[in-house]
Amino acid sequence: MKTRWSAAEVAANAGGQIAAGNAAVAAPSSVTIDSREIVPGALFVGLAGSVEDGGEFAGAALASGAWGVIVSEQHAAALDCDDEQVVIAVSDPLQALANLAEAWRRELGCAVIAVTGSTGKTSTKDIIAGMLAPSRRTVATVENFNTEIGLPLTILAAPAGTEVLVLEMAMRGEGQIAELTRIAQPDVGVIVNVGPVHLEQLGTVEAVARAKAELIVGLGPGAVSVVPAGDALLEPHIRSDIRTIRFGPGGELEQLPDTIELPFASAHMRSNALAALAAVRALGVEPSGLIEVELSMLRGQRLLLKDNVVVINDCYNANPMSMRAALDDLADSASGRTVAVLGDMRELGPDQRRFHAELGAHVRELGVDVLVTVGGMARDAGPPFGGENLYSLESAAQAADQIASIVEPGDTVLIKGSRGVGLEVVAEALCRALPPAAGGGD
Repeated sequence: MKTRWSAAEVAANAGGQIAAGNAAVAAPSSVTIDSREIVPGALFVGLAGSVEDGGEFAGAALASGAWGVIVSEQHAAALDCDDEQVVIAVSDPLQALANLAEAWRRELGCAVIAVTGSTGKTSTKDIIAGMLAPSRRTVATVENFNTEIGLPLTILAAPAGTEVLVLEMAMRGEGQIAELTRIAQPDVGVIVNVGPVHLEQLGTVEAVARAKAELIVGLGPGAVSVVPAGDALLEPHIRSDIRTIRFGPGGELEQLPDTIELPFASAHMRSNALAALAAVRALGVEPSGLIEVELSMLRGQRLLLKDNVVVINDCYNANPMSMRAALDDLADSASGRTVAVLGDMRELGPDQRRFHAELGAHVRELGVDVLVTVGGMARDAGPPFGGENLYSLESAAQAADQIASIVEPGDTVLIKGSRGVGLEVVAEALCRALPPAAGGGD
């Protein structure tokens, strides 16, 4: 965020007032919510969390050389600063962060692509960024900056001259995608798919579709929506007053052109690439050649280890849709034995046992050689799988201790589960036991 705004304009755009300092000082160069990340020129926003109130660290941020702080009126009253710093008082720091991001998005004047979905939204975002990179100055969501905090920070981190923002939107309940859409004001809204996720909060898949479709509802005149062809859950939410591109069999975009080369072959990733292609074409971009895609961490990276062992590290998140897609890819891509290390799928509501049992049956149908379940929920996948090569473990730590003794030379090992299971330690343990081969990462 480097702009010609004065401090007074920053305060106005945030919806606050100058409580102390110099209202004429030039705007900050960056924005952070972590007082430990303060650098000269940084604006600190003190958000109230469930454990700590960030406003309590505003004084330390100023002492560390912050450009200024945005804090609640209560905290602002107790703060002072020098002549080159600013204290901005607001009624709600989180809303102020959103307001500031919305104003900066308008100031940038760039195109915005927003991406959501029950599974694959991060990979789709990464592919879109890869397709745009050769021809557009692009800023995309990093890590898990896809919430009511992360999305505004992503926008505020975009420098002047950015041509396209690619913003991932996460959802845990109703109204959240609507708020993110209000801030981002997308030109293109992509819904990768809808499936059984967050059922503990939303209850039904139809409710999940309504929550995801808040992206479509919030699009402005002239915007474009991108949705999977034939998705009956989304069809009731399609708008007749904006252009809609359906991707996949039966849609306007059914297959990738031969002019595009992708660094992956799995069916679900190619479907994500179709959604990505529809999105960038909506901006007038026609990608060609090899698309360089840098997948986000823990989202399907493949590592070639010693003894020709391949690890598919996909343990950032899991739900029935993404599990099946990852298992299908495992079965299609492996040249030797297949090993599936599967952790709990969380937030599935009262049908969680059925979902896990169906997962075990799918593992058996695919002919996966070895199944390792991790956690009390994933254990329900064991009986439908059956067979001798079944290991039911209680924790990721136990799986990490045993994984090297389970894996054989030439195996392909999928490691996948909900984030809270912590299966990354399993991948790390296997990499320690069988160090990666030279050039073995993707």
